[in-house]
Amino acid sequence: MTKREQELRQNVADLKSEAQTLMNEGKQDAAKAKLDEAKAAKSELDNFLALQEDFNGLTVSEPQNSARQMPAEPADPLAQSPVYKDVFLKALRGKKLTEAEAGVMEEFKAALSENTDEDGGYIVPEDITTTINELKNTTDNLEQYVTVEPVKTNKGARTLERRADSTPFAPLSEYGNPNALAEINSPKFDRLPYEIEDYAGFLPVPNDLLADTDQALESYLRKWLAKKSKATRNSLILTVLNSLQKKTFEDYKGIKTAINVDLDPAHAQAALIFTNQDGFNYLDQLEDKNGKPLLQEDPQDATRKLLAGRRVVVLSNKTIPTVVDGVAGTSMAPFIVGDLKEAIVLWDRQQLSVDMTKEGGNAWRTNTTEFRAIEREDVTLWDSEAVVYGQIDITPVA
Repeated sequence: MTKREQELRQNVADLKSEAQTLMNEGKQDAAKAKLDEAKAAKSELDNFLALQEDFNGLTVSEPQNSARQMPAEPADPLAQSPVYKDVFLKALRGKKLTEAEAGVMEEFKAALSENTDEDGGYIVPEDITTTINELKNTTDNLEQYVTVEPVKTNKGARTLERRADSTPFAPLSEYGNPNALAEINSPKFDRLPYEIEDYAGFLPVPNDLLADTDQALESYLRKWLAKKSKATRNSLILTVLNSLQKKTFEDYKGIKTAINVDLDPAHAQAALIFTNQDGFNYLDQLEDKNGKPLLQEDPQDATRKLLAGRRVVVLSNKTIPTVVDGVAGTSMAPFIVGDLKEAIVLWDRQQLSVDMTKEGGNAWRTNTTEFRAIEREDVTLWDSEAVVYGQIDITPVA
């Protein structure tokens, strides 16, 4: 028995013993994996024994008439050595050779190689999958926080009562005549107009691709277009918010002041605090004088945080970035405080509509299928006093 055969046999025995131990410990999955290793090691041993038997069977028969035949060339001692056999089998299995083993194989280099197609590369499978792996990415949806009002025309308006201080009635005794009434101010109204705009785009896709792919490409593209729709509405809502006059908060206490003083109590009760990742990181590191975090867990949802009893909504930095001023050396994180359902209205004329054609446009001439997405909407400010757009400089203090 060669040294290599002893090693292979010992490896099989060790793996079987480890599998049995794992089985006794109740680790079924680990035991199965170890048993698979033992089977692979046993297969390696069987291949080694079979090849060794083939090598030993390659003997040169004695010539019957030595006078008439040329003497056989002596067998190469290196090729017959167990060392070469071990190295040859190791190379055949594709295992990495040491520098010394590579030197042994230099003279008797194997013809097969997976690095060259005709020498064996064609039979080595490539690890390629056609599954579309979607990268995880936060898709913020601001539409859920504002008022969405479906409309049936492309333009229109709503009537709003103009906000004014309410004054009490005057007592009749002040006028000396119980029949004399004081004239009071009449209510005033404003018109809030909207005008629908179309937002659209199209995407041509080769018909050969749709026919040959094994993936649900059409379904994937519809989801991809839906993400574009969210991005469009987010942009329109943020454009309205950015039109508000921004207020600088000295620190987190400015958020509390906005809730307690700047907002009407009716709006403060339903107020949310919108910020980005940078702003949330700032809030999340604040502690009171006892070292306890200022942010509290929402008792109804442990994944949410509360500040002053109001929910903190975290948006991606990509959706609403921090404004960095390199000259002033400031990094102003947004803190939008208020009730967006009272502040902003999204006038929805038509939800996202996705159509496809193989004949229209250039589709017929180019052998493509064109996907077209259209949505019609407008976003306007409804009540500017329902929200406060604050900013806090979160630049670390040196």
